[in-house]
Amino acid sequence: MKIIIFAGGSGRRLWPISRVKSPKQFEPIIDKKSTLQLAVDRVIEKYGAENIFISTNEHYQALVRSQLPQLPPEQIIGEPDRRDLAAAVGLAMAHIVQNSPAAVDEPVAILWGDNYMKNVANFRGLLTAAERLLQDGTSRIFFIGESPRFANENLGWLGLGPVINQDGEFPCYGFESLTYRPQLEECRQMFASGDFVWNTGYFVTTPGYVRDLYRQYQPEMWALLMKIEESISLPDYKKTLHHVYPQIESISFDDAILAHVPSQDAAVLHGELGWSDPGTLYALKEAIEPNKDRNVIKGTVVDEQSRDCLIYNYTPDKLVVTVGLEGMIIVNTADALLVVHKDQIPLVKKVVEGFEGSALDAYG
Repeated sequence: MKIIIFAGGSGRRLWPISRVKSPKQFEPIIDKKSTLQLAVDRVIEKYGAENIFISTNEHYQALVRSQLPQLPPEQIIGEPDRRDLAAAVGLAMAHIVQNSPAAVDEPVAILWGDNYMKNVANFRGLLTAAERLLQDGTSRIFFIGESPRFANENLGWLGLGPVINQDGEFPCYGFESLTYRPQLEECRQMFASGDFVWNTGYFVTTPGYVRDLYRQYQPEMWALLMKIEESISLPDYKKTLHHVYPQIESISFDDAILAHVPSQDAAVLHGELGWSDPGTLYALKEAIEPNKDRNVIKGTVVDEQSRDCLIYNYTPDKLVVTVGLEGMIIVNTADALLVVHKDQIPLVKKVVEGFEGSALDAYG
């Protein structure tokens, strides 16, 4: 099976850990490894470096190569412009098929480089189950879900149909629905029903199936992607990529492709992965330590009687002291200090977006 890991986002909600020049997926947020390195660690032993592709922004290719020297450089795919995920998936599929034409009908897993996961064994088991079920014709695309731990309105939810197959410990369900960030009350109803799981954004399919969807439902995008694909092995690839790729419509993969998947072609596998999407600093705290009576601390920090805080100090020559805090996020870096209550975390992205084009642009 081929693996594509997407790692092109800018991660402004994790500022100041994550910056435009070095987004969250490249920072050693957990232990001493970046979430991108951890994502590769989960799959490289089973699938091999030769089958792992990274999709990222062109500006980050050198950074990816430095963090993942075990991957062939030609498998680190650079996007010259931000055109959303529909364009990025199409470009990645083109590279996979050009790299190995037979792979058009082989399984491929779409994964993310900025997630956190505790139960890696279950994750590998789900990928193995999806691969087997794909090959035996149970379905043509498998969504990978997380068994929900609470009514989370910041994630997408997958609706489960009846069980259609059983692969070891993982039952395979029919696909009923995909709802992106529903209102909290709807989340509570979904959670209570037991008929929905969190959408991790991971799925397993074949390049051939996805490419057929592009050809059928996004013909203009498909034509532009074909121009790029035809040049991949040619000397003028970079020139063609830079000319054609910015012409592709900026649209999400969900809207461009997944919205057109017939329900009979899709299925859902899920398990307890300990998965989370630490898209904000408090989500990162919850992913590492869900206990609200405990803190997450990095660096030279002295705390007294605080709870439910994330306190990161990246400057070894400075001491950070915190006393009696609750639900606070404190991140001290060489050039910026952030102090924010967990309930106001959404405002961080708005503040950082305000830096762009101003005298504070260099801090973004």
